[in-house]
Amino acid sequence: MPATSETSLTLTLGAIAPDFTLTDTVSGKTMSLSDLKSPKATVILFICNHCPYVKHVDRALVRLAQDYMPQGVSFIAISSNDPIQYPEDSPERMREEALRVGYPFPYLFDETQDVARAYGAACTPDTFIFDGDLRLVYRGQLDDTRPSSGREATAADVRAALDAILSGQPVNAVQKPSVGCSIKWKR
Repeated sequence: MPATSETSLTLTLGAIAPDFTLTDTVSGKTMSLSDLKSPKATVILFICNHCPYVKHVDRALVRLAQDYMPQGVSFIAISSNDPIQYPEDSPERMREEALRVGYPFPYLFDETQDVARAYGAACTPDTFIFDGDLRLVYRGQLDDTRPSSGREATAADVRAALDAILSGQPVNAVQKPSVGCSIKWKR
């Protein structure tokens, strides 16, 4: 049974985004939330390479970022999985995957898993959207498609939240939890 983000909600709507400094697996640069945040909206995605749920949405993530980055929205992807148990999620393989898929955003490695714990990330993908003040306004699924649904991912739920933020409207408080593979915690 897939994990859901409902199982460990430590960040509630309105919470301030926990700060972090991690290494981007593509550029090799150290990046912090303060370096990457946007004055409009910041999307933080907990993803990984091996999860079929992430594979199902990876192209939709690229389209989403390509559509909203020109509007001033920042995107940050983080993998917190233990690469010892899951070598496909190692920083080297993360870099390969980011280049293969064409992620237009940093793909950061959370080696200590402290960032995933601070955010209460439970599964991949797990999506958090923060407003210009870094207050949590959305935490949930990208959309209602699943790998077995036979439908292409569109990120409709995240698009609706971003459209609300960009138009100065409140984000719908009815949010469906993310569904996917559980974060692979170190033993």
